[in-house]
Amino acid sequence: MTQKNNEKFIKKCITLAKKGEGKVSPNPLVGAIVTDKNGVVAGYGWHKKYGEAHAEVNAVNMAKENNVDIKGGTIYVSLEPCSHQGKTPPCADMIIKEGFKKVVIGCVDPNPVVSGNGIKKLKNAGIEVVTGVLENECKALNEIFIKNQTEQRPFVAIKTATTQDGYIATSTGSSKWITSEKSRNYVQKLRNKYDAILTGSGTIIADNPSLTCRIKNGRNPIRVIIDSKGITPADAKVFNNDGTKVYLAVFENTNTQKYPDNVIIIKCPKNDENKIDLEVLTQKLYEKGIRSILVEAGGKLNGAFIKAELVDRLYHFIAPKLLADSTGKKFAEGYNVTDINQALKYEITNICNLKPDILIEARLST
Repeated sequence: MTQKNNEKFIKKCITLAKKGEGKVSPNPLVGAIVTDKNGVVAGYGWHKKYGEAHAEVNAVNMAKENNVDIKGGTIYVSLEPCSHQGKTPPCADMIIKEGFKKVVIGCVDPNPVVSGNGIKKLKNAGIEVVTGVLENECKALNEIFIKNQTEQRPFVAIKTATTQDGYIATSTGSSKWITSEKSRNYVQKLRNKYDAILTGSGTIIADNPSLTCRIKNGRNPIRVIIDSKGITPADAKVFNNDGTKVYLAVFENTNTQKYPDNVIIIKCPKNDENKIDLEVLTQKLYEKGIRSILVEAGGKLNGAFIKAELVDRLYHFIAPKLLADSTGKKFAEGYNVTDINQALKYEITNICNLKPDILIEARLST
C-alpha cells in the first residue's frame, strides 16, 4: 500500500511540474506535495519561474497558508531537493527545518553539485528518505535538464508533419496544410516548451514564417536561422524586432551587413560536406544559454541533424493522407540506405491521438 501511495503522489508531482514548462529553463521541472503526519494533503506546488521559489517551498507555503501543522509529515518531490545555495536557499535545509519525518523522491538530481548530496543531508538529519519512485517517468520529465547536466549540450528535437507515406510536401512544394488545426495547435505547445526554434533559410524563403508561439501566456522561443551564405531576405518576418532574440548562423566569411541590428550573427566553420558544422553551432548556442532546440525545417536540414547524431527526440505528426509521389519531399534526406538493417532506429515513447492525425514521439535508440 505504501508503494502505491508513493507512486500516486509522485505521479501528481509530475503533473504539477509540467505547469512550469517554458518558464523555468535552465532549471528542471519539479513538482511537490506535502502531507501532514496523518497522510492528509496539506499543500502542493511546482517550480513556476526561473529564479523564483522551488516546488518544495511553494508546497510548504501553501500548507502554512492553510494553517496545517506539517511537522512529522511527508513531502513528495519529483526530483531530489537541492542542497546548495543558488538563486534560492537549499530546499533540503528547509525540509529539515520544517520537521518532516519522511521524504519521497522520484529521481536523483543529475547536477553534480547536487547529485546525492541532498539525499545525504536529509538522511544525516534523521529523515526517512525513499528514492526511485516512478524514476523513469521522472527522468523523462527532465530529459532536457539531464542532457544539459551530463553532456553540457543542448537537447535537440525535430518536429515534422507528414502524410502517411512520409512526405512533407508535394514535388511543387505545396504543404499547407498537411495536418489538422488540432495538430498545429499542439506544435504551439512545443514551441512554448523549447528555448529556441531553429530552421533553415530555405524554409524562411519558401514560407516566410514568424516562428512565434501563439498560445495564451506562451513564450516566444529564441529564433535561430541557418543561412550559410546570407541569402535570407532582411525583411523576412522572422527578423521582426519583437523583443525575442534572433540568431543567424553563417559561414565565417559571409557578408551580413544587410540584416537588422537586432539580429545576432554566429560565425560557424564548414563541415566535410561544405555545410555549417552543426555540432559547433549547437555548442555555441549552448554557450549562449540555449538549453533546448526545436528544429522545424526541411528534409535536408533535418537529415543533416540526424546524420550528425545530434537529435534526441522526434515529434512526428502524421496525417491520414497519401501522395504516392516518388518526387515529393521527404522529412529527412541525405541517406542512401540499401540494406534494411542499416535503417536508423528510434524508440517510440508515446503515441498521441490528435484526430484525424496522430503524433508519434520517439527518441534515439542507444
